[in-house]
Amino acid sequence: MRKKYFDRLVRILQDRNIDAILIAPSEEMEFIMDHNTHLCERFQALIIKNDGTYFYICNLLTADEVQAVLGPDIKVYGWFDGDVFTDTVKKAFEENDLIGKTIAVNSTERAFIVLQIMDALDVKFVNGKPLLEEMRMIKDENELNDLRMAARITDESYEELLKFIRPGIKEADIARKMNEIFKEKGADEGFTMVCSGPNSSYPHYNSDQRVIQEKDIIILDWGCKYNGMCSDMSRTVFVGDISEEERKIYEIVLKSQEAGEKAAVKGAYIPDVDKAARDVIIDAGYEKYFFTRLGHGIGYSVHEAPDIKKSNERYLEVGMVFSVEPGIYIADKFGMRIENIVAVTENGNEVLNKASKDIQIIKNK
Repeated sequence: MRKKYFDRLVRILQDRNIDAILIAPSEEMEFIMDHNTHLCERFQALIIKNDGTYFYICNLLTADEVQAVLGPDIKVYGWFDGDVFTDTVKKAFEENDLIGKTIAVNSTERAFIVLQIMDALDVKFVNGKPLLEEMRMIKDENELNDLRMAARITDESYEELLKFIRPGIKEADIARKMNEIFKEKGADEGFTMVCSGPNSSYPHYNSDQRVIQEKDIIILDWGCKYNGMCSDMSRTVFVGDISEEERKIYEIVLKSQEAGEKAAVKGAYIPDVDKAARDVIIDAGYEKYFFTRLGHGIGYSVHEAPDIKKSNERYLEVGMVFSVEPGIYIADKFGMRIENIVAVTENGNEVLNKASKDIQIIKNK
């Protein structure tokens, strides 16, 4: 178990008057337990109680493996395929005084499992995702240093990518080059998204086979992992030339992004940060083309809490780290996005990405 985070999660359970949290196989399980296992139709979960004790329920298929991970002192309740799994859940909950109690559930537990347990036991289930987000939302100095290094490696990859991009290659070729650079610089692969031409109008484009052409706009959205901490950066580049309309929209997005960065300081109300960036695009007449949140938290995962959006009514605290990434996306035409990662500090904030945000026009080689 990651003791620091485990203890933090137990305190959160106590503060929220929640009796326990049930964590199914997931990135969340791997994070807290330093182990993950295959998520399938068979029920299994780590259950952590608000008194700091915990136990595990799983099919006999994985019981020995889990017991080896947790050690001999932690109870693992195994159930056989031929049995009804809720009988074992009931036994485990009775022995741990959880009947009639409130149990938080993580993000990967399936509805059909929850409904089966509710039919068989007297328990109340609540959403546990916010609790697990709260557990790791505030980054310490060691984590910030790893985030800085991940951002630095991503920054450095940008100049190399600009030299590599040219008409005739595929989006996939650029993505592959990104990962090669990360490995060369001692980082782990993270994620890559290369959105060219009309594909740039899709904020979460999910293919990579288009061939780069003259006069393309390309959104590059990529990040690596360093010591388990993620980076994330977006830049928009232009192949061959840039039109007056494109230059105008790019400058609007840049102004919006910088307004968001400036507003993202200790004590700021998150809806106001979103508004500071969004108002720039609204005032320029492109409101309907900015339909995403302004940003997302980042750390051990690319997308964590806090979300930077109108509906997240909380205040920024020292140690929160998140993206500021406004964009304008005009369907079937083009899109543009600029993204940096920002860390909230005692004196305001620190922008982790240093790569240029100037207009980059890639000329034929």
